[in-house]
Amino acid sequence: METKNRIRYVKEIKMSCLSLLFALSMHVGLEGNYNNYHPHARCQEGALISGVYYNSEDNVSAYVGLEHKGFELGLVTGYSQDLVPMFRYKKNNWFIAPGYEIDGTTGIVIGWEFKLK
Repeated sequence: METKNRIRYVKEIKMSCLSLLFALSMHVGLEGNYNNYHPHARCQEGALISGVYYNSEDNVSAYVGLEHKGFELGLVTGYSQDLVPMFRYKKNNWFIAPGYEIDGTTGIVIGWEFKLK
C-alpha cells in the first residue's frame, strides 16, 4: 500500500470512532445545583470507550472505560475528586447512573443523550 493511501486509511479508522453527542440530565436525590446540559465527544472501538464531556459540576471531564450490553464502566476526571469511578446503564437514548456528593449524599442521575454526528 502506498504511503498516501496508508495515511488516508489510518485517518478513516481514527475518524470512524468519533461521535458527537448532547445529553440532558436530571439529578434525583442530590442537593447540589448541577449543570443539566452535557455536550460530549466520544470514541468507541469495540468495547473500549473514551471521550470528553462538560460535566454536572461545570467542568470538562475525560474518561476511559469499557461498554458491554449497555453497561459502561470506567474512570473519569474533572469532578470534586481527581479521579472517580464511572458507571452507567444506557438503553436506546436513555441512561441512568449513580450519583454521590462529597458529604455522603447519594442519588441517581437520569438522562437522555442523542447523537449529533
